[in-house]
Amino acid sequence: MKTQYYTAASLDGFVATEDDSLEWLFPLGDVKEAGYPAFIAQVGAIAMGASTYEWMLRHSEKVLEDSGSAWPFTQPTWVFTHRDLPPIAGADVRFVQGSVKAAHARMMEVAGGKNIWIAGGGELAAQFHDAGLLDEAIIQIGSVTLGQGKPLFPRRVTNPPWRLLSVRQIGSGLAELHYALPRAPLGQER
Repeated sequence: MKTQYYTAASLDGFVATEDDSLEWLFPLGDVKEAGYPAFIAQVGAIAMGASTYEWMLRHSEKVLEDSGSAWPFTQPTWVFTHRDLPPIAGADVRFVQGSVKAAHARMMEVAGGKNIWIAGGGELAAQFHDAGLLDEAIIQIGSVTLGQGKPLFPRRVTNPPWRLLSVRQIGSGLAELHYALPRAPLGQER
């Protein structure tokens, strides 16, 4: 069982534009070519930030078109938010706030031995990292630049550095980098 940050980012390190758009990503490749079906089959619980959840609400027609459902996940999903957000009918969505540690413990219980996916955004993934809960990052780097937007990972991580496990090309527009996130020695920067 691993806690994984699986996402896509632009060459200049942004997961979304400043207004939370992901439109830059769609022309770069097919999600099936990216190995997403195999990845999601190993996921037992999902953590998602409020902005990612709101993007899904705003783009429910595209989500329905792409997945055949208004909510594309069968896994229980924890949405971290301080706002009141509407639920999606038929979706197992749990709105939470506060420390990621308590939610992570519950997610591990519910995941049934499968992985936990930190679906976005970068700040949420960084909170899991800060708490020592993030095991891997799988980042698909797209062949575009955004100039500004929502950062991939808004933290400085230098010691120990992430350990590259693999690199693979996905079509002509994406490169996938798979990292293990080693634990920092006690009292050192993480």
